[in-house]
Amino acid sequence: MSQPDVTVVVAVYNTMPYLTACLTSLVEQTIGLDRLEVVAVDDGSTDGSGAELDRFAQRYPGTVTVLHQPNSGGPAAPSNRALDHARGRYVFFIGSDDHLGPEALERLVDAADRWGSDVVLGRMVGTNKRYVHQAIYASSEEQVDLFDSPLPWSLSNTKLFRRDLIERHGLRFREDMPMGSDQPFTLEACFRAAKISVLADYEFYYAVKRDNAQNITYASRFEERLRCAEELVGFVAGLIEPGRRRDAILLRHFTWEVAKLLRPEFLDLDPEVQQQVHDRIRKLAEAYLTDGIVAAMAPDVRLRMVVARDADLDRLRELIRQQAHTVLPKVTIAGDRWYAHYVGFRDPRLGYPDDWYDITAQAAKLMAKLTATGLAWGRDATGGPALVITAQSRWAELTELAADAVRVSVGELTGVSSVARGGPGTVVRTDFGVDQLLAAVAPNGERRVVRAEVTALGGTASAPLRTDRRLAAPRRVARHGVRLHLVTPTTNHKGQVIVAITPVTPRRFIARLRRMWPSGGK
Repeated sequence: MSQPDVTVVVAVYNTMPYLTACLTSLVEQTIGLDRLEVVAVDDGSTDGSGAELDRFAQRYPGTVTVLHQPNSGGPAAPSNRALDHARGRYVFFIGSDDHLGPEALERLVDAADRWGSDVVLGRMVGTNKRYVHQAIYASSEEQVDLFDSPLPWSLSNTKLFRRDLIERHGLRFREDMPMGSDQPFTLEACFRAAKISVLADYEFYYAVKRDNAQNITYASRFEERLRCAEELVGFVAGLIEPGRRRDAILLRHFTWEVAKLLRPEFLDLDPEVQQQVHDRIRKLAEAYLTDGIVAAMAPDVRLRMVVARDADLDRLRELIRQQAHTVLPKVTIAGDRWYAHYVGFRDPRLGYPDDWYDITAQAAKLMAKLTATGLAWGRDATGGPALVITAQSRWAELTELAADAVRVSVGELTGVSSVARGGPGTVVRTDFGVDQLLAAVAPNGERRVVRAEVTALGGTASAPLRTDRRLAAPRRVARHGVRLHLVTPTTNHKGQVIVAITPVTPRRFIARLRRMWPSGGK
C-alpha cells in the first residue's frame, strides 16, 4: 500500500451530529481518497459517534481507520493513539465537531511541498459565534517567525505538520492535561520547525461552537483552567530560555489563560478558593511575569496581572469589580490627560506609573454618553416650533470644549446645542426646528435614533442618547408643504431616545378616528 500524503487525526467523543459533517468534509476533499488517510479514535462515545465512525470506515475502506477505546477524559490520549497509527507524510488534526473547506488538504500539502514547510497554517474561521483569533491570517506568508508574529495567539493543533518532525522529536500530547493539551505539542512543533508557513487566501477550517456549547474549551471547570495555565507557563519556561523569545510566548499565556481567570466569575468562588487561586496566580506572576511582558500587555490585562502579583486579595477583588462595572471610577484630569482611579492609582505602596491609568484616548467616547432627561415642545432661537431635548453629562469638562464640540443629531439632522454647568456635571440642551425635522423625512416616514457626538482631546466619538427612565413628549401634528406628519418623540426598548415621524394619510386619519370613536359609541 502506497504512503498517503496526509493523515487526518480525529479524536472523537460524543459529537453527533457534527461528526457526520466533519467526516463528510474529509472524504470529499479534492486531494482524493488515494492521497488521504483518516485515523479516527472513538474515546468511549455514548451518543452513536462510534457507530457513525464505523459506517464511514465500511464505506471508505483503506481510507478511514477507526479505533475504539474506553473514555480517557480528554482528547490527548486518542490523538496520541492515532499518531501511533499514522502513515502520511504530513499529519493534520481536526476537531470532530469542525469541518474543512473542500480544497483545504490539497492546498496545504501543495504549499508544504512547494516551500519545504514543516508546519502550515490554513486560515480558520469560527461558526455559530465561535471566536478564532485572526491576526496570523492577515496574509499568506512562506515563512513566519514564532517570536515575531501573532503565531503565539494561534497555538491550537489544527494545522498541517510534517510527520517526520513529529517523530524525530517524539512529540505527543500531554495526557495529564484534560484541556489545553494541544498547546505544548503545537508550540514545540513550531519551536523545532525549520519553516512555518501561513495560507490566508482560502477558508480552510471551520471551527464550530456547538449549539449546546459543550466543546471542551467552553465546558472546562475553573480548577482545570487554572491547572492548564500553570502547566502551559511551566512548559514554556522549560522549553525556551529567559528573554525576549520566552516573553513573546508568555505574553499570550498570561493574557489569555491566566488573566481570564480573574474576570467577574472569580468573584462567585468561595473566599477560600479565591485565596487559593490568587496565591497560585501570584506565584506564576512572581516567577515569570517580566517587565517586558507587562509593557506589552493591554492596559486592563496589565493592571489585573500586576495587582494580582503585588496586592492582597481584597484589592484584587475591588479591581475586578471596577473593571466589570460599566461606569468608570473617579477620574483625575491633569492638563490634557485623563486618569481613572482604578486600584493602585498613585498608591505609593505599589508605585505604578500614571500612564497605566491613562484613559485620555477614551475621553471623547466617555463624554459622548449622555443621559436624556427631558423631551418637550418649545421654541427655537427664531421663535419657530421646535423639539427640545435635554440631557445630563457627568463631565463638567464639556463646558470647556469648543462651541461646536458637542453635537446632538436626529438621523442626519444636527440640532442647535448649548451646554451649561448643572446637576452633577453638565446640562446639554438641543433644539430641533420642526421644519428641519420634516424636511428630510422619507415618504413613508421613519424612526430616527437620537445620537450625541463629542470631539475632545484629538478624538471624536458618538453614542445613542439613552435614558434610565421612560421619556416621551406629546405627539404633534405638523405640516410640511401640503402634507401633515405625526411627530412622536419617545424611547425604544433599549432605552434609546427616538423620534418617529409618520405621514398622516386619509386612511390613517380615518383609522385614528375609528379608534377614538368606536362603532356604536356616543
